[in-house]
Amino acid sequence: MRTETSETFELIAAGRRLEAAWHGPPSSTAPTIVMLHEGLGSVAAWRDWPAVLAERTGLGVLVYSRWGYGESEPVEVPRPLTYMHDEARVALPEVLAAAGVREAILLGHSDGGSIALIYAGTRAARGSGAPRLLGLALLAPHVFCEEISVEAIARAREAYLEGDLRDRLARHHRDVDGAFWGWNRAWLDPGFRAWNLEEFLPSIDVPVLVVQGEADPYGTLAQVDAIERGVRGPFTRRIFDRCGHAPQKDRPEETTAEVVAFVRAEGTGGPAASGGVGTGGCGSIGSVAE
Repeated sequence: MRTETSETFELIAAGRRLEAAWHGPPSSTAPTIVMLHEGLGSVAAWRDWPAVLAERTGLGVLVYSRWGYGESEPVEVPRPLTYMHDEARVALPEVLAAAGVREAILLGHSDGGSIALIYAGTRAARGSGAPRLLGLALLAPHVFCEEISVEAIARAREAYLEGDLRDRLARHHRDVDGAFWGWNRAWLDPGFRAWNLEEFLPSIDVPVLVVQGEADPYGTLAQVDAIERGVRGPFTRRIFDRCGHAPQKDRPEETTAEVVAFVRAEGTGGPAASGGVGTGGCGSIGSVAE
């Protein structure tokens, strides 16, 4: 049984070896925040935020690198265009089971937010043995493909080929080419224009928090609007002006405060966060991909 500490370990999900880390109390004594990284993220790319969240909330925090990312087993490319569906329906349930999670709040960024929505909107979240799902905290999630997303991902390809993006990503991924091209080629495939998750939203009845930057180059507020229209549970939006695709990096204090308030409300019965739109400046756009 895990103690109240931080540790790294390896787990098996969907037949793949994945790196993982745990912070805070074990699942036997508190709910667990399960962090789902973006399309180019990993355990290391979250930096110290998982430990901060564990300390600020008093809950356990599970973070892991999906197949093809970080120190997890390398992925086979090209990825299928259903790779997020596969993660939500097959890999994530096995991760939760392998880690012994009993009650979960899913915290997903970008692709990770989309994976959380698919999971919550399918049988995976309600199957026999599945942990109790308490809520979704989503940072810049996508539920459909926008032209702005395609344009930004095309720019990321140029930065990878001609700039320093590959070197920056190599600090976080054992197989940096597999991590990048598995994500980039899927999103730039013409068939991905039809990608849409809105069908899953009406089945989601747990509380949902969405944090989005107004200057996000990967998606517009239409994503937030669609989620609010579609889900059946309580919905909270937090929109930060002059903030990009990674609110947790561009506006760390405000984003942490919003997530902590939401997690306390849904995970431990604490006070809910108040409404409003964030204001003020932030640093340069903070996604790993940028």
